[in-house]
Amino acid sequence: MTDSTRNLLEQHFDTAFAAPDGIARLRELILTLAMQGKLVEQDSNDPHASELLKEIEAEKQRLVKAGKIKKPKPLPPINPEEVPYELPPGWEWVRLGEVAEIVRGVTYSKSQASDVGSPGTIELLRANNINGTINFLETLYVPVELVSDYQRLQQGDILIAMSSGSPHLVGKAAPFFADRECTFGAFCGVIRASCERTFTFLHHYCQTPLYRKQTQKEGKGIGIQNLNKGALQNLYLALPPIPEQQRIVARIDQLMARCDALEKLRKQREEKRLAVHAAAIKQLLDPALRAFVPSCEPFDFLAQHFGELYTVKENVAELRKAILQLAVMGRLVPQDPNDPPASELLKEIEAEKQRLSSSSSPRRRGSSKPLPPIKPEEVPYELPQGWEWVRLGNTILNMDAGWSPKCESEPARDNEWGVLKTTAVQTLQFWPYENKALPEKLAPRPDTQVEENDILITRAGPKNRVGICCVAKPVHPKIMLSDKIIRFKIYGDLISPDYCALALNTGYGAEQIERMKSGMADSQMNISQDKVKQVIVAIPPLPEQHRIVARIDQLMALCNTLDKKIDAATDKQTEFLNAAMAQV
Repeated sequence: MTDSTRNLLEQHFDTAFAAPDGIARLRELILTLAMQGKLVEQDSNDPHASELLKEIEAEKQRLVKAGKIKKPKPLPPINPEEVPYELPPGWEWVRLGEVAEIVRGVTYSKSQASDVGSPGTIELLRANNINGTINFLETLYVPVELVSDYQRLQQGDILIAMSSGSPHLVGKAAPFFADRECTFGAFCGVIRASCERTFTFLHHYCQTPLYRKQTQKEGKGIGIQNLNKGALQNLYLALPPIPEQQRIVARIDQLMARCDALEKLRKQREEKRLAVHAAAIKQLLDPALRAFVPSCEPFDFLAQHFGELYTVKENVAELRKAILQLAVMGRLVPQDPNDPPASELLKEIEAEKQRLSSSSSPRRRGSSKPLPPIKPEEVPYELPQGWEWVRLGNTILNMDAGWSPKCESEPARDNEWGVLKTTAVQTLQFWPYENKALPEKLAPRPDTQVEENDILITRAGPKNRVGICCVAKPVHPKIMLSDKIIRFKIYGDLISPDYCALALNTGYGAEQIERMKSGMADSQMNISQDKVKQVIVAIPPLPEQHRIVARIDQLMALCNTLDKKIDAATDKQTEFLNAAMAQV
């Protein structure tokens, strides 16, 4: 290895620690340098790689003559334009089929496969068992008579995925060294070195960017990408002399061990950072600690260590959650004794309810069905002075859902009617452009038109998308409600819609909604209007609601800035790493 290569590697070890994918890129660099003959020194006393090729060819001829293998078809010579770089003395560009045999896997029917082994069966590996190494999770068992001797995995075989729905997974490879009887399925193949002394070098070749680039290029098919045997045989690689292969393998093992240690160190550092942050957040949120830890102390700790703690997005995400949780616990902004208590708000809501009870418009009339009183055991923690627990249904002016006609696939244009998709409702965010245009032949339903400050909740869909809440703003004209979205308003606007959405998305409100979801499968869940009305929320005085919403806006802007700084730092580290990699 030259001094420049050694310095380049050391520079990368420093850079890799900081960049998000730095260690993975460093491993690629090590393998790339190895395949270019730049990782170890050449020795003029080493026999030329062409001598190894002669040995392999002589052994093939012997096996053909003995009837053990078929005479291989000649492979095309390597064209000069295929060669990506110049090789050191003693090396040769070769086709993979010149130094290894490609074996296709076992074909079997569904009825012949079993999850459990039994006498007369053999364990079968598939593409899902390949991920850098071979795992033995969810293997199958097939009758042993389906398997030829060549299809039994041998020590040192390289198992590869020959078919996949993703071009990035076609050709993924892992060496087989397990002490167990196994075969492999038809969507897999095996690279079996013609010379045992080369198989470790070939293992490393199958992890290189050069190998991956070729297999992705050769993968054919629409939907499912396939590598055929001929394409694998035609892959090219740089073959060094056997003694140099052994030196290269030893050096790769040494450098990969350093990468492993670096990865472990970075993982420990990240775990420590996350744990310290989690402990500070817990002090902020745990009501049991409130009497012993003033709420400002954890905030002070976070502020003092901002630069260290908020260099990863996981911590920023946890900070966002903590801010919202503190808000609905009454610990984000100070209470003002001059604020009228929430109990007065509830009295005003009740008076408004009575006033509207005789209204002729059903849409302006609240539900007359009484809701059960809140039991002491339903209250999760003590509220600040002036706050009140209340069932959501007792604050609602009206609650309804929309309709779901068969719409166009594209969103409504200006002055066209459209129907909201459930994806328009995000956590505390409204995306009005997530809608579908209403066909001209259908008459719109103006009573389902979304209005400014409507509170929206997703009613049906995948489990992780049900119960999400936001305030409709800004609102586009002529956008109607879907029947998979619940809408409601508060009596007399006596509760901030933004605060109400916050209380339903966060903490105890979100926990209740999660428990209320029902359905046969996680892919299709729902929550009824009656259940939503049962949710218990903590209501502060109206002025405090507005202070909470304003403070959240400030702090979320700070979190957005932190995310952007992390992205900028990541981009800079990646740019630096790419610049260094470009030197290879």
